[in-house]
Amino acid sequence: MNDNQQPRLWTKNFISISISNFFLFMTFYFLLVTLPIYVIQELNGKESEAGLVTTVFLLSAIIIRPFAGRWIEKIGSRKILLTSLFVFAGASFFYFAANTIWSLMAIRFLHGIGFGMATTATGGIVASIIPDSRRGEGMGYFVLSSNLAMVMGPFLGLTAMQEWGVTVMFWMSIVSALIGLGAGLFTSLPKVDRENNLKGSFQFRELFEGSAIPIAVVGAFFAIVYSSILSFVSIYADEIGLGSVSSYFFVVYAVVLLLSRPYTGKWFDLYGANWIVYPAIILFGIGMVILGTASSAIMFLAAAAFAGLGWGTLFPSYQTIAVTAAPPKRRAMATATFLSIYDTGIGLGSFIVGLAAAKVSLGTLYLSSSVYIFLGLGIYYLLQGRKLQRREKSKREQTI
Repeated sequence: MNDNQQPRLWTKNFISISISNFFLFMTFYFLLVTLPIYVIQELNGKESEAGLVTTVFLLSAIIIRPFAGRWIEKIGSRKILLTSLFVFAGASFFYFAANTIWSLMAIRFLHGIGFGMATTATGGIVASIIPDSRRGEGMGYFVLSSNLAMVMGPFLGLTAMQEWGVTVMFWMSIVSALIGLGAGLFTSLPKVDRENNLKGSFQFRELFEGSAIPIAVVGAFFAIVYSSILSFVSIYADEIGLGSVSSYFFVVYAVVLLLSRPYTGKWFDLYGANWIVYPAIILFGIGMVILGTASSAIMFLAAAAFAGLGWGTLFPSYQTIAVTAAPPKRRAMATATFLSIYDTGIGLGSFIVGLAAAKVSLGTLYLSSSVYIFLGLGIYYLLQGRKLQRREKSKREQTI
């Protein structure tokens, strides 16, 4: 089947939900890199308190996601999306009133609730509107919207804070959140009969989608290493005398993603998850080897390219596996389950890496993490890969 005969991917809903997701994460990354500076310089806080502004945010997002998935099943994705975007945008205004550490923590907790609900809703919506035959491709492009925000958000946030001050930075985060809300308003979804979802008594296991747990655990396993890149790669660049090129790390990362995305997503749909995941794990591991031994700008940026191609392919692949394994009515809950466990890995990774960095050099840490990643080949095979392998084998036998 050629591209002209394939079902449409770039519909109005897909574009609007991707734009909303982009600005949602832009706001997230604006504040992720600037609030620790704000805590230390403006509120006279300690480094430990600066770290808590991220921890509290992620904690509230993790807590709310299972409930958001349940609410989506009961009252619909669009209502939860718009509610969460209103909460997220509204909380952005409160930062002007954050004149103590504790008031800032309260605002971060509220903001995290909006973020957790919104990311669950956007993930569930995009999983429902992508054609089944283009699920890997579509999820890859959708996740690319947050990857691009990861590059642009920190750069713009730090630039605004350094050049114009914290007030302008807060206004930028507000405008970004409002654009995300505006894009969400343009998302229209067909009405779905939810009569069966409202029947019966509530059970705790309904807050999680069991089919998504194995791949979510795999994602959290690798997210521990990814968090070390997010949190410490700029510090590492300064340590090895490459601070002048540290800002280009995620630019190269994003460029590689943009160039590879049209192919990796299609190959996922054509050949299956395993054909994409195993090579991507190896590329991610190679990237960490290069990063841990980098002694020049070329090696440092080559590590970004390999990490971008590796991890940048793994994350959307894992999320696609999670939503594909779930029944259609449980895809929002599968998204919530996957992201909650994944974010636990990110939070745990930042804590572990912070402790480890006090004992060994970051170069040693990055080099050692490559061994951890290669061990992850076995973790993926045991928890998910062999299951997909049997499924693909069964499909081939049925077609013979």
